[in-house]
Amino acid sequence: MLHRLRFSLLLALGFASLPCRAADISLRAGEMRQVDVCVYTATPSGILAALAVKRAGKSVLIVEPSRWVGGILGAGIKPLQDCPNPAATGGLTHELLFSLGNSPEIIRANFAKLLEEHGIEVIFDHRVATVEKDDTLLRTATFDRAPFDSLGCPPPASEESMSLRVAARVFIDASYEGELMARSGVSSRIDRESVDTFDEEVAGIREPVELTPIDPFVTPGDPTSGLLPWITAQHDEPLGSASPRIQAYNYRFYLTNDPEKLAPLTPPDNYDPAEFELVGRYVDYLKSAFPDAAELHQRLARIFPGWMNSGEYNYHRNSLVTNAPVGISHRYAGGDYAEKARVWKAHQDYLRGLHHFMSTDPRVPASFREETAALGLDLSRHPETEGWPHQLYIRLTRRLEGRYTLTAHDVYNRTSVDDPVALAQYGIDTYPSRRVWLERDGETFVGLEGWMFVGGSKGPTKVPYPIPYRSLTPREDEASNLLVSVCFSASFLGYASARMEPTFMMCGEASGVAACQALEEGTSVQAIDPGRFRNSLEEAGAVLEWDETRKAKAADAERKSWVVDFFTRADLDRDGRVSQKEWDARKQGWEWLFPKIDGNRDGLLDEAEYAAFQELKEKDPEWRRKLGE
Repeated sequence: MLHRLRFSLLLALGFASLPCRAADISLRAGEMRQVDVCVYTATPSGILAALAVKRAGKSVLIVEPSRWVGGILGAGIKPLQDCPNPAATGGLTHELLFSLGNSPEIIRANFAKLLEEHGIEVIFDHRVATVEKDDTLLRTATFDRAPFDSLGCPPPASEESMSLRVAARVFIDASYEGELMARSGVSSRIDRESVDTFDEEVAGIREPVELTPIDPFVTPGDPTSGLLPWITAQHDEPLGSASPRIQAYNYRFYLTNDPEKLAPLTPPDNYDPAEFELVGRYVDYLKSAFPDAAELHQRLARIFPGWMNSGEYNYHRNSLVTNAPVGISHRYAGGDYAEKARVWKAHQDYLRGLHHFMSTDPRVPASFREETAALGLDLSRHPETEGWPHQLYIRLTRRLEGRYTLTAHDVYNRTSVDDPVALAQYGIDTYPSRRVWLERDGETFVGLEGWMFVGGSKGPTKVPYPIPYRSLTPREDEASNLLVSVCFSASFLGYASARMEPTFMMCGEASGVAACQALEEGTSVQAIDPGRFRNSLEEAGAVLEWDETRKAKAADAERKSWVVDFFTRADLDRDGRVSQKEWDARKQGWEWLFPKIDGNRDGLLDEAEYAAFQELKEKDPEWRRKLGE
């Protein structure tokens, strides 16, 4: 019998107005809590880990550094956005992908309601400070009280040291930073490995892309004047060598020009237009390279606001300059809390400064300046933080060095795994690590290093690959009661594919199941009975193998995800239907098609009508002719 939680009623849109966090909990200084399992952070992975523990009848506590639940899913990314094959997902993840919603405020509310209904306590505003061990056993973790600021950024220093102590029999680190893992003394890595480390052919430093003929020096033509901000030294390292630089982070943010819900994007106090001189020179280049006004506008929009991805704005990887500071994420990954706070705030200040520059610099065409100046953050998405998402999109930080290291060979289905906990499927997706200058044939260029997207969203083989349980566990001689569901053991390239929220969620649920089994068997998380563990995962609905019989299910699930994605993008008034006007705005050149697929001729397209159209497209290659294009 499937032991699965059914959440359809809990996740109805009627809960959108519920608070996105539990009531404030007053803690006595140094208060001790004792639980079976302590989960660090209320990311989607952490929430599913806690639900699995609760389902098994064990006590669980989540400690969350911020004031919110839901991680990056509650801060801009959609549940199905990086899930090219929903049929490869299982367990609670599969249910939630289709029922959580798409707007961040709704997702946060639904996660909060889920936790409330199942009696899972979350202590907010606390970040891990120390971990006490007895040989390989983690005994107690202490947490400092360090509330995020009014704009949703973590503070450099805590307000109260060691205000919470948690004793647990098993700990699960579900954070994006791996801070509890790091304080546990287990081995981890941050850098990009070289080609030789794991024999990964596209590892390490790569050839720069998006080469643009721009002078990189403060005084054009004078190398002694120094480099412009946001450009690093000349690219002369060997291809394939290791590098401490890792891929860029950014906000996934919403903008509006509606004065009723707009929060102004004001420049930071330390704004200096010289910080954006590279942007000005790039604008000059674009004006000379793209004389057509429409194409120039499109290119300028890649700088700011960036790429609109399912309603929110994202980093535009095909632009030399875009809406995030490139080249500083390694400082966050390896930095202490003060440095992390500086880097996080630097992302906010960069975006604010870029908006001001693109609104005021005379090199930017006047019409684009005016259009940009009218934009501000959308308060309806993040009302508590003046429109700022509460979570920076931290694509990668430190990674466990565990019993198995997931690499590009796994992504290419070249390995054999006998302990799967989930299936993953995505391309090797790395955003730029830095911006470099170089000389070619007597010309000087600026380009992006570290950018690649091998295999597209469906991955290089178009087939899912397994995530081994061993990659979630440290070596037993380092920690015997710790599981890591987000910063699991992987190479830079392996993680670049596996780092998607559905994968993290499934690993979270598996970690919760494993933690409870270790407690019941009185053994380490590394030594649990593998057969029993697999049976428990399958009873919970996990998909652990991919075979031909799943292809039809995959097609149905993919069609459903297309429908959800289209309605997320096109249904601007969020009434669950798409009008002709909304269709025309989204489907330019396809205006003729709307009345052909509007089955009941009511002038509104619902999800069933659009799904029927997608099915027709798959079955009949002559669909255009038959519909009367």
